[in-house]
Amino acid sequence: MSVRPEKESASLVFLYRTVPGRVLLKLLICRGLSQAIGSILSSPVSRPLIGPFIRRNGIDLTDYAEEDWACFNDFFCRRIRPETRPLPEDPNVLFAPCDGLLSAYPITDGTVFPIKQSRYSVSDLLGMDAAARRYRDGVCLVFRLCVDNYHRYCYLDDGQKGPNVFLPGVLHTVRPIALETVPVFVRNSREYTIMDTVHFGTVAQVEVGALLVGRIDNHQGAGPICRGGEKGRFLFGGSTVVVLLEKDRVHVDETLFTATANGVETPVVMGQALGHATCPS
Repeated sequence: MSVRPEKESASLVFLYRTVPGRVLLKLLICRGLSQAIGSILSSPVSRPLIGPFIRRNGIDLTDYAEEDWACFNDFFCRRIRPETRPLPEDPNVLFAPCDGLLSAYPITDGTVFPIKQSRYSVSDLLGMDAAARRYRDGVCLVFRLCVDNYHRYCYLDDGQKGPNVFLPGVLHTVRPIALETVPVFVRNSREYTIMDTVHFGTVAQVEVGALLVGRIDNHQGAGPICRGGEKGRFLFGGSTVVVLLEKDRVHVDETLFTATANGVETPVVMGQALGHATCPS
Protein backbone atom coordinates (compact mmCIF):
# COMPACT_ATOMS: atom_id res chain seq x y z
CA MET A 1 0.00 0.00 0.00
CA SER A 2 1.23 3.50 -0.84
CA VAL A 3 0.27 6.65 1.01
CA ARG A 4 0.41 10.29 0.10
CA PRO A 5 2.56 12.42 2.41
CA GLU A 6 0.59 13.53 5.46
CA LYS A 7 -0.74 17.04 5.91
CA GLU A 8 1.80 19.28 7.59
CA SER A 9 1.18 20.39 11.16
CA ALA A 10 0.30 23.99 12.03
CA SER A 11 3.61 24.35 13.89
CA LEU A 12 5.64 23.45 10.78
CA VAL A 13 3.60 25.80 8.63
CA PHE A 14 4.34 28.56 11.17
CA LEU A 15 8.08 27.79 11.26
CA TYR A 16 8.57 27.66 7.50
CA ARG A 17 5.99 30.05 6.09
CA THR A 18 5.97 33.03 8.44
CA VAL A 19 8.62 35.61 9.27
CA PRO A 20 8.39 35.07 13.07
CA GLY A 21 8.54 31.34 12.47
CA ARG A 22 11.72 31.61 10.41
CA VAL A 23 13.32 33.70 13.18
CA LEU A 24 12.41 31.03 15.74
CA LEU A 25 13.68 28.32 13.39
CA LYS A 26 17.13 29.93 13.36
CA LEU A 27 17.27 29.29 17.11
CA LEU A 28 15.84 25.78 16.92
CA ILE A 29 18.41 24.56 14.38
CA CYS A 30 21.32 25.62 16.59
CA ARG A 31 23.39 22.51 17.35
CA GLY A 32 23.94 23.59 20.96
CA LEU A 33 20.21 23.76 21.59
CA SER A 34 19.69 20.39 19.93
CA GLN A 35 22.37 18.80 22.12
CA ALA A 36 20.91 20.38 25.25
CA ILE A 37 17.45 19.04 24.49
CA GLY A 38 18.98 15.65 23.72
CA SER A 39 20.65 15.62 27.13
CA ILE A 40 17.32 16.36 28.83
CA LEU A 41 15.58 13.58 26.91
CA SER A 42 18.32 11.16 28.00
CA SER A 43 17.88 12.00 31.69
CA PRO A 44 15.33 10.57 34.18
CA VAL A 45 13.55 13.94 34.32
CA SER A 46 12.10 13.17 30.88
CA ARG A 47 10.21 10.02 31.95
CA PRO A 48 6.86 11.84 32.43
CA LEU A 49 6.90 12.67 28.70
CA ILE A 50 6.57 9.01 27.68
CA GLY A 51 2.90 8.41 28.46
CA PRO A 52 1.52 11.53 26.75
CA PHE A 53 3.74 10.86 23.70
CA ILE A 54 2.34 7.33 23.37
CA ARG A 55 -1.25 8.56 23.58
CA ARG A 56 -0.76 11.56 21.29
CA ASN A 57 0.81 9.47 18.52
CA GLY A 58 -1.39 6.39 18.95
CA ILE A 59 1.62 4.09 19.40
CA ASP A 60 0.81 0.38 19.70
CA LEU A 61 3.34 -1.20 22.07
CA THR A 62 2.27 -4.81 21.53
CA ASP A 63 5.13 -5.42 19.06
CA TYR A 64 7.78 -4.13 21.46
CA ALA A 65 9.73 -5.82 24.24
CA GLU A 66 8.56 -4.98 27.75
CA GLU A 67 11.09 -2.64 29.35
CA ASP A 68 11.33 -0.21 32.24
CA TRP A 69 12.43 2.91 30.36
CA ALA A 70 14.74 5.14 32.40
CA CYS A 71 14.21 8.19 30.17
CA PHE A 72 12.35 9.35 27.09
CA ASN A 73 15.15 8.39 24.69
CA ASP A 74 15.16 4.85 26.10
CA PHE A 75 11.51 4.65 25.13
CA PHE A 76 12.03 6.30 21.75
CA CYS A 77 14.73 3.72 20.89
CA ARG A 78 12.68 0.86 22.36
CA ARG A 79 13.51 -2.61 21.14
CA ILE A 80 11.04 -4.54 19.03
CA ARG A 81 10.34 -8.25 19.48
CA PRO A 82 12.50 -10.05 16.86
CA GLU A 83 9.65 -12.27 15.66
CA THR A 84 7.74 -9.19 14.46
CA ARG A 85 10.49 -8.28 11.96
CA PRO A 86 11.54 -11.59 10.31
CA LEU A 87 14.07 -11.45 7.47
CA PRO A 88 13.56 -13.18 4.12
CA GLU A 89 15.06 -16.67 4.13
CA ASP A 90 16.74 -16.12 0.75
CA PRO A 91 19.91 -14.02 1.24
CA ASN A 92 19.57 -12.78 -2.36
CA VAL A 93 16.46 -10.79 -1.38
CA LEU A 94 17.04 -7.10 -0.66
CA PHE A 95 14.98 -5.99 2.33
CA ALA A 96 14.20 -2.76 4.13
CA PRO A 97 16.84 -1.99 6.80
CA CYS A 98 14.30 -0.05 8.90
CA ASP A 99 10.66 0.90 9.28
CA GLY A 100 9.50 4.03 7.46
CA LEU A 101 7.93 5.56 4.39
CA LEU A 102 9.90 4.56 1.29
CA SER A 103 10.64 6.49 -1.88
CA ALA A 104 12.69 4.92 -4.70
CA TYR A 105 14.63 6.89 -7.33
CA PRO A 106 16.90 6.00 -10.26
CA ILE A 107 20.22 7.83 -10.03
CA THR A 108 20.68 9.53 -13.39
CA ASP A 109 22.99 12.22 -14.75
CA GLY A 110 24.76 12.72 -11.44
CA THR A 111 21.57 13.39 -9.50
CA VAL A 112 19.93 11.31 -6.82
CA PHE A 113 16.27 12.20 -6.54
CA PRO A 114 13.87 15.14 -6.87
CA ILE A 115 12.01 16.38 -3.80
CA LYS A 116 9.71 19.41 -3.96
CA GLN A 117 11.39 20.80 -7.10
CA SER A 118 14.90 20.31 -5.64
CA ARG A 119 17.42 17.68 -6.72
CA TYR A 120 20.02 16.11 -4.45
CA SER A 121 23.21 14.56 -5.77
CA VAL A 122 25.07 11.61 -4.33
CA SER A 123 28.00 13.98 -3.83
CA ASP A 124 25.83 16.09 -1.51
CA LEU A 125 25.01 13.03 0.55
CA LEU A 126 28.53 11.59 0.74
CA GLY A 127 30.46 14.86 0.70
CA MET A 128 32.70 13.83 -2.20
CA ASP A 129 32.51 13.23 -5.94
CA ALA A 130 34.85 10.22 -5.98
CA ALA A 131 32.51 8.08 -3.88
CA ALA A 132 29.48 9.36 -5.76
CA ARG A 133 30.70 8.12 -9.14
CA ARG A 134 30.31 4.52 -7.99
CA TYR A 135 26.51 4.93 -7.85
CA ARG A 136 25.96 6.57 -11.23
CA ASP A 137 22.92 4.94 -12.93
CA GLY A 138 22.18 3.03 -9.75
CA VAL A 139 19.28 3.25 -7.30
CA CYS A 140 18.56 5.48 -4.31
CA LEU A 141 16.15 4.28 -1.61
CA VAL A 142 14.95 6.86 0.92
CA PHE A 143 13.30 5.67 4.14
CA ARG A 144 11.61 8.50 6.06
CA LEU A 145 11.02 7.49 9.67
CA CYS A 146 8.06 9.00 11.51
CA VAL A 147 7.90 9.49 15.27
CA ASP A 148 5.85 6.33 15.80
CA ASN A 149 8.23 4.10 13.81
CA TYR A 150 10.78 1.67 15.18
CA HIS A 151 13.97 3.78 15.33
CA ARG A 152 16.65 1.14 15.00
CA TYR A 153 18.12 -0.03 11.68
CA CYS A 154 20.07 -3.08 10.54
CA TYR A 155 22.60 -4.36 7.99
CA LEU A 156 21.26 -5.49 4.60
CA ASP A 157 23.79 -8.27 4.05
CA ASP A 158 26.93 -10.00 5.23
CA GLY A 159 30.18 -8.33 4.28
CA GLN A 160 32.74 -5.75 5.36
CA LYS A 161 32.04 -2.14 6.24
CA GLY A 162 34.28 0.90 6.21
CA PRO A 163 34.45 3.51 8.95
CA ASN A 164 31.49 5.67 9.89
CA VAL A 165 32.03 9.09 8.30
CA PHE A 166 30.26 11.94 10.08
CA LEU A 167 29.40 15.05 8.08
CA PRO A 168 28.31 17.94 10.30
CA GLY A 169 25.55 20.21 9.16
CA VAL A 170 22.69 22.32 10.38
CA LEU A 171 20.11 20.08 12.03
CA HIS A 172 16.84 20.55 10.17
CA THR A 173 13.50 18.80 9.97
CA VAL A 174 13.11 16.07 7.35
CA ARG A 175 9.39 16.70 7.11
CA PRO A 176 8.35 17.41 3.50
CA ILE A 177 7.40 21.05 4.12
CA ALA A 178 11.05 21.86 4.88
CA LEU A 179 12.04 20.94 1.36
CA GLU A 180 10.24 23.99 0.00
CA THR A 181 12.85 26.31 1.51
CA VAL A 182 16.07 24.40 2.23
CA PRO A 183 17.83 21.36 0.72
CA VAL A 184 17.40 19.07 3.71
CA PHE A 185 19.92 16.37 2.85
CA VAL A 186 22.60 18.99 2.23
CA ARG A 187 21.96 20.95 5.41
CA ASN A 188 21.41 18.08 7.86
CA SER A 189 24.12 16.37 9.83
CA ARG A 190 24.57 12.84 8.52
CA GLU A 191 26.74 9.79 8.85
CA TYR A 192 27.53 7.30 6.13
CA THR A 193 29.43 4.09 5.64
CA ILE A 194 30.42 2.10 2.55
CA MET A 195 29.71 -1.62 2.78
CA ASP A 196 31.16 -4.33 0.54
CA THR A 197 28.35 -6.87 0.65
CA VAL A 198 28.21 -10.51 -0.43
CA HIS A 199 25.05 -10.27 -2.56
CA PHE A 200 24.41 -6.61 -3.46
CA GLY A 201 27.78 -5.14 -4.37
CA THR A 202 29.17 -2.02 -2.72
CA VAL A 203 26.33 -0.36 -0.84
CA ALA A 204 26.38 3.07 0.79
CA GLN A 205 24.08 3.75 3.70
CA VAL A 206 23.51 7.27 4.99
CA GLU A 207 21.75 8.13 8.24
CA VAL A 208 20.38 11.68 8.29
CA GLY A 209 19.61 13.46 11.56
CA ALA A 210 16.70 15.87 11.90
CA LEU A 211 15.53 18.85 13.92
CA LEU A 212 16.28 18.30 17.64
CA VAL A 213 18.11 15.04 16.97
CA GLY A 214 21.55 15.40 18.51
CA ARG A 215 22.92 11.94 17.76
CA ILE A 216 23.03 9.30 15.10
CA ASP A 217 24.15 6.33 17.15
CA ASN A 218 25.98 3.73 15.04
CA HIS A 219 27.32 0.82 17.05
CA GLN A 220 30.53 -0.27 15.32
CA GLY A 221 33.35 1.03 13.17
CA ALA A 222 35.06 -0.67 10.24
CA GLY A 223 34.97 -4.46 10.19
CA PRO A 224 32.82 -7.50 9.36
CA ILE A 225 29.03 -7.15 9.35
CA CYS A 226 26.22 -9.70 9.56
CA ARG A 227 22.91 -9.66 7.69
CA GLY A 228 20.17 -8.40 9.99
CA GLY A 229 22.59 -7.29 12.71
CA GLU A 230 21.68 -3.99 14.33
CA LYS A 231 23.66 -1.18 12.71
CA GLY A 232 22.48 1.65 14.92
CA ARG A 233 19.63 3.83 16.15
CA PHE A 234 18.27 7.37 16.10
CA LEU A 235 17.46 9.35 19.21
CA PHE A 236 14.32 11.52 19.33
CA GLY A 237 12.97 13.11 16.19
CA GLY A 238 12.01 12.27 12.64
CA SER A 239 14.96 10.79 10.77
CA THR A 240 15.92 9.34 7.39
CA VAL A 241 17.95 6.38 6.13
CA VAL A 242 19.25 6.51 2.55
CA VAL A 243 20.57 3.42 0.74
CA LEU A 244 22.59 3.78 -2.47
CA LEU A 245 22.92 0.77 -4.78
CA GLU A 246 25.29 0.31 -7.72
CA LYS A 247 24.10 -0.07 -11.30
CA ASP A 248 22.83 -3.55 -12.27
CA ARG A 249 23.49 -5.13 -8.86
CA VAL A 250 19.92 -5.19 -7.51
CA HIS A 251 16.52 -5.38 -9.18
CA VAL A 252 14.18 -3.20 -7.11
CA ASP A 253 10.42 -3.77 -7.35
CA GLU A 254 9.13 -1.49 -10.11
CA THR A 255 5.98 -0.65 -8.14
CA LEU A 256 8.15 1.33 -5.71
CA PHE A 257 9.45 3.58 -8.51
CA THR A 258 5.92 3.99 -9.88
CA ALA A 259 4.56 5.02 -6.49
CA THR A 260 7.33 7.58 -6.03
CA ALA A 261 6.81 8.98 -9.52
CA ASN A 262 3.14 9.45 -8.61
CA GLY A 263 4.04 11.42 -5.49
CA VAL A 264 3.26 8.76 -2.90
CA GLU A 265 5.41 7.01 -0.28
CA THR A 266 5.23 3.29 0.47
CA PRO A 267 5.04 2.19 4.13
CA VAL A 268 7.56 -0.58 4.85
CA VAL A 269 8.87 -2.39 7.90
CA MET A 270 12.34 -3.71 8.60
CA GLY A 271 12.81 -7.04 6.83
CA GLN A 272 10.21 -6.40 4.13
CA ALA A 273 11.34 -7.59 0.68
CA LEU A 274 12.07 -4.78 -1.80
CA GLY A 275 13.90 -6.59 -4.60
CA HIS A 276 16.61 -9.15 -5.30
CA ALA A 277 20.19 -9.48 -6.44
CA THR A 278 20.55 -9.49 -10.22
CA CYS A 279 23.21 -12.22 -10.05
CA PRO A 280 22.02 -14.60 -7.30
CA SER A 281 24.71 -16.56 -5.51
